[in-house]
Amino acid sequence: MRLFVAIQLPEAIKDTLTAMCGGVDDARWREREQLHLTLRFIGDMDGAMARDIDDVLHQIAAPAFSLTLRGTGFFNERKLARVLWAGVEDDAALRHLHKKIQHGLTTIGLQPERRRYHPHVTLARLPGLDPIEAEGYAARYSEYASPPFTVDRFCLFSSHLSREGAIYTLEAEYPLAPEK
Repeated sequence: MRLFVAIQLPEAIKDTLTAMCGGVDDARWREREQLHLTLRFIGDMDGAMARDIDDVLHQIAAPAFSLTLRGTGFFNERKLARVLWAGVEDDAALRHLHKKIQHGLTTIGLQPERRRYHPHVTLARLPGLDPIEAEGYAARYSEYASPPFTVDRFCLFSSHLSREGAIYTLEAEYPLAPEK
């Protein structure tokens, strides 16, 4: 089972992001139901480890918080643009939740992420474009800002690859304490 931990987005924000998906040749745009904010990619796990992951995630206590998506950008790999994304306004509560998830998963033997956490919503995967084209997209939507939304839970998803792309299945939800 291929797993990841994420925050689901409100439907109105998914509508806005979906409307931004277009205008870049050869981009593989995410479907509406694929839009999420990843907290931690876990990878392929057997059933026993998946149960351990669920147990650890159930034990995470953190308060709900407000979050805003802001701006767009892209990731490079070997000097080619590979991913277009919508950014997330820096938020201490989000980073705190990410840290708690990281710590919890390491207690059951999972290796911590090696890359620095860069919260974002993936909008498209690219076949390796000249960054100038990605820069044009990012400039076009540089002023994007979602309305603030409340994050009152995080989720465990499984991912199954198909010919049409990844299919995400919600496996479990973990509520956060109400905002004070």
